Amino acid sequence: MEQKNGSSFTGFILLGFSDRPQLERRVLFVVLLIFYLLTLLGNTTIIALSRLDPHLHTPMYFFLSNLSFLDLCYTTSTVPQLLVHLRGADKSISFGGCVAQLFVSLWLGSTECILLGVMAFDRYAAVCRPLHYTVIMHPRLCALMASASWFTGFTNSSLQTVLIFLLPLCGKNKIDHFFCEIPPLLKLACVDTTVIESEVFSVCVIVLLIPVALITFSYGQIVRAVLRIKSAAGQRKAFGTCGSHFTVVSLFYGTGIYIYLQPSNNYSQDQGKFISLFYTIVTPMVNPVIYTLRNKDVMGAMKKVLIPL
Repeated sequence: MEQKNGSSFTGFILLGFSDRPQLERRVLFVVLLIFYLLTLLGNTTIIALSRLDPHLHTPMYFFLSNLSFLDLCYTTSTVPQLLVHLRGADKSISFGGCVAQLFVSLWLGSTECILLGVMAFDRYAAVCRPLHYTVIMHPRLCALMASASWFTGFTNSSLQTVLIFLLPLCGKNKIDHFFCEIPPLLKLACVDTTVIESEVFSVCVIVLLIPVALITFSYGQIVRAVLRIKSAAGQRKAFGTCGSHFTVVSLFYGTGIYIYLQPSNNYSQDQGKFISLFYTIVTPMVNPVIYTLRNKDVMGAMKKVLIPL
């Protein structure tokens, strides 16, 4: 980002929730610290169990481990800094730190977007092609799809980060948010951002289009296959294998679409902050719970690790 007034630029001020000091000191810090620790515990447990238990060496848990690692990194890219800012007067972040934070959060968020689509395809193969599941979801294909998710996220993040930080600031450095994110950064620009907003919107739509199409196709086929099952118990079991993933998809896409795909003139800073809190800390925290609450494989693996025979 350029400075038109010729002054030296050292960084940004993250205003966060400074307009609500009592909320910052008494509520948010304690709640977010607890949520962050639970996020670390839950997602680390999923990764460890998927590595330690041979019964979990399947495509589903390979992708779930990737998702847990993503959530760990995504939360860690924003929450520790937020906790420091909530407890101190200094709420600054360097220019390089802001660039890095935006890049990392966009990279991980975009990767998760693609990965959830890949996981939907995995559920389609498990429910609709059970006899050919191990052939379809070959380890090489799983590794290729996971790598493609990370690479697509990296490419998308690189493009959007460059677009955002090419905008001139004209001396503005106060970001009305708790981390560097696209909507509040666009508001700092002293030029018309219509073109940039259109380009960012187009990139977001393209990144969303592939996984949404994959999820729609996969769940459409899953519903058709499940409805052909005559027994109610069989239908419940089939839907049970997909219910956790569909819940995670709804939480992630719902909040992401609100932040990135609505017109800028409808964007509310206060709502945006709290929704960003939801997908940066709440969703990564509840994902392990959603996947393990009714999952006998994970619960069995946990018992074997914690209570070895």
